[in-house]
Amino acid sequence: MLTLGYIRVSTDEQDLSKQKHLLLEYAQQQHIFIDQFIEAEVSSRKTQQERRIVELLDLLQSGDHLLVAELSRLGRNMLETLNIINVLSERGIKITFVRQPELSTSGAHGKLLLAIYSYFAEAERDYISLRTKQGLAAARASGKLLGRPKGSRTKRGSVLTPYTEQIQAYLKVGIPITAIQKLINPLLEKPATYNTFKYFVQRLSKAAPA
Repeated sequence: MLTLGYIRVSTDEQDLSKQKHLLLEYAQQQHIFIDQFIEAEVSSRKTQQERRIVELLDLLQSGDHLLVAELSRLGRNMLETLNIINVLSERGIKITFVRQPELSTSGAHGKLLLAIYSYFAEAERDYISLRTKQGLAAARASGKLLGRPKGSRTKRGSVLTPYTEQIQAYLKVGIPITAIQKLINPLLEKPATYNTFKYFVQRLSKAAPA
C-alpha cells in the first residue's frame, strides 16, 4: 500500500515546507509512513497537468492512501475537487484531509458531507446558468443587441474565438469573467485559464467600435 502526500501552494502563498510539516506531523501521530510526496508550487488556475494532479492519479491504485492538507489544495474549485475525489474513491483510494478530518472518505459521515458539498457545487453552477439566461432574456426584452456588432472583428487563433458572440452576450448583461469561464470551459476540448478569458475580453473591448 502506497501512502502519498500531495502539497500545493500558489507562488504568493506560504512555502511548501509548512504543508509538508503538517502532513508529516499527522503521519507521525497516526503511525503512518509517507512513501512519497508530490509537490506543486503553482496557482490553482493552472491545468491538472501543471498542478501534478494527472501524475497523482497515475500513481495511486486501489488500497493506497492520499494525504492532503485541505480540500482547497486539491482542485481549482469545489466542482473539480469533488470530481477528483469521486475518481479516487471509485478506485478504492482512501483520502484524508488533515485540516478537515471529518471529510475522510473512509467513513459514512465524510461521504455524507462530501455529497452535501457536491450538491452545493452543482447548485452554484445551475444558479450561474439560470442567472445568465435571465440576464439574456431581460436584455432582449429591453431591446439590447446581443452578439457581435456588425463590422467588428476579433483576432483569430484563440480557442475562445468560436464563442465570441456568446461571451459578448454574457458581458453585455453583466456576467463576470469568472462566471463566463465556468460556463464556457465545459464546451472546450481543454479548459482555458482565467488569464486567457481576461485577455480575450480585453481584445474584444479594444476591437469594439467607439
